[in-house]
Amino acid sequence: MNSLLASKGKQLSSHIPKHFAIVLVISFILLIVCVFASLVLGSRMVGFNGVMDGLFHQSIDSYEANVVRKRISRTIFSLFCGGALGVSGALMQAVTRNPIADPSILGVNTGASLFVVCGMAFLNISSANQYIWLALAGAAITATFVFGIGSMGRSGATPIKLVLAGAATSAALSSLVVAIMIPRSHVMDQFRFWQVGSVGSATWDGIATFSPFLIIGILIAILSASALNALALGDDVATGLGVRTGVLRLIAALGAVFLCGAATALAGPIGFVGLLSTHVMRLLLGPDLRFVIPMSAISGAIILTVSDISGRLIGSPGELEVGVVTAFIGAPLLIILAMRSKVSSL
Repeated sequence: MNSLLASKGKQLSSHIPKHFAIVLVISFILLIVCVFASLVLGSRMVGFNGVMDGLFHQSIDSYEANVVRKRISRTIFSLFCGGALGVSGALMQAVTRNPIADPSILGVNTGASLFVVCGMAFLNISSANQYIWLALAGAAITATFVFGIGSMGRSGATPIKLVLAGAATSAALSSLVVAIMIPRSHVMDQFRFWQVGSVGSATWDGIATFSPFLIIGILIAILSASALNALALGDDVATGLGVRTGVLRLIAALGAVFLCGAATALAGPIGFVGLLSTHVMRLLLGPDLRFVIPMSAISGAIILTVSDISGRLIGSPGELEVGVVTAFIGAPLLIILAMRSKVSSL
């Protein structure tokens, strides 16, 4: 039996999905369209000439050119955050062998939120550089706690136990966030805009702060993809194939925390992007994480950018925060997944 599963593991790591090239080309086309649409669409529409002026003619100081220049950082930031959340979701699903694992569902976003609000309330922090370290610490501690609680008992870390542990932890931490904010009106004003989840306040300094964490997290994800394929066959088979499952889970979870924590620190707790992007790519390409992980980065970037554009158009002349839009998209998906029998495990 083990030899059969081992051969399946080798086939999985060597097989290229049938439609990979087509999916890759279409994804890149959609990504380019999303970038252009993000520069053009909003409360003020910008023409083609305005886009060209804003991108290539820095000496031109027209209103449209300035609007485009402002949207460039926002667009890049939404691409980076969407990619980070997509890869983070893929890693969490692989590590927990849970198809509905996601930073928001497992409570990791809430843990990051708690540490950020504590920093606002007790340390008077207000910069992205300070947010990011607190969010990473909160995400790491919460992920460790949820996995520890979900692993208790004879059956170990089953998918349903991890979701229940994440939901309970998220509810408890959310109540702590509210308890800290209520007596501190200045913290509530500062935190409520961050908590909704938005890429509208993107800055080049924030992108520069975020980029190292994005690179490290994606490198960890890509380098651990083959071993995570073996882990999907079960711990015993993975160990037989030479995979150190404990070390692998720790490293992959660290990559997920880097990506999720950094994105949450700068954009707020945006949910469901990792869940949606990974499931779309798994549906199109199959379970091989060597392809699912990088493609989840692209699909996550597309989903978050489209959500940001939709929020601008729906809320015009203001805007609807991207976290609200992704929740409207992701919540029905979660219900559908929970109703399917295949949700029990990966």
